[in-house]
Amino acid sequence: MTQLAEEAPQRTLRVARTRRYLMCPPTHFDVVYSINPWMDPGKPVDGALARLQWDGLLRAFRALGHQVEFIEPLPGYPDMVFAANGATVINGRVLSARFRHEERVAEGPAYLEWFRARGYQTREAVFVNEGEGDYLHAGRYLLAGTGFRTDIRSHREAEKFFGMPVAGLRLVDPRFYHLDTALAVLDRDQIMYYPGAFSRESQGVLRVLYPDAIIANEADAEVFGLNAVSDGRHVLLPPAATHLMGELRERGYEPIGVELSELLKSGGSAKCCTLELRAARS
Repeated sequence: MTQLAEEAPQRTLRVARTRRYLMCPPTHFDVVYSINPWMDPGKPVDGALARLQWDGLLRAFRALGHQVEFIEPLPGYPDMVFAANGATVINGRVLSARFRHEERVAEGPAYLEWFRARGYQTREAVFVNEGEGDYLHAGRYLLAGTGFRTDIRSHREAEKFFGMPVAGLRLVDPRFYHLDTALAVLDRDQIMYYPGAFSRESQGVLRVLYPDAIIANEADAEVFGLNAVSDGRHVLLPPAATHLMGELRERGYEPIGVELSELLKSGGSAKCCTLELRAARS
């Protein structure tokens, strides 16, 4: 009898979970100062195109069944569109952002007031941290970036406030100045990241905690392919991250390309525009 050909391994079945997000319209978006290597005030920004691209991200979230709330942007704060930087929200508790650069300082109190007005349990941060730019909730761990923006002392502050272990990760490449430009959480125990953005010690931590992680290459990272939003199945990321999209499909995820090229001029993409509102456990 002829031997049957070996069957290809089955892909893992990924399950999407409905999320609640906070977004800020890019009403005042522009690049008028430089606080990261991507920002060049000498390059023109198309505000109308930025709004169209942001609207495309919003439509994608709604098409997937996710709920989106909005905060009113402050005039004079062009980077307030990057809602992920505004706070960290876990189990209905909110740690405010405290920005390092003067140009963004007023955004922290504005986001904090939004949460207070809606009855969240809040803490005004003592040490500099830039919200989910450097804090990413990944299952039982809070992954915490430092090196360029967030003060390492804030890691202990977050650990005590949220009551969960913090895994500190040091960023070493200024192009990837926030953790969410170098690493994305796909599901509770699955991440993808670019090793070159991290110190040798932090690479070791990630290998131990996530031995099955998806590894991005430099080209993926440079187009902000890791500044992605995942609901556990669908992953929204820049379409230029072609290698990463292929890797995601191999692991059973459904990548969805979302073009945010105008916002990238300020060093942000899909994740930067999206703050997850994680409700208190019932």
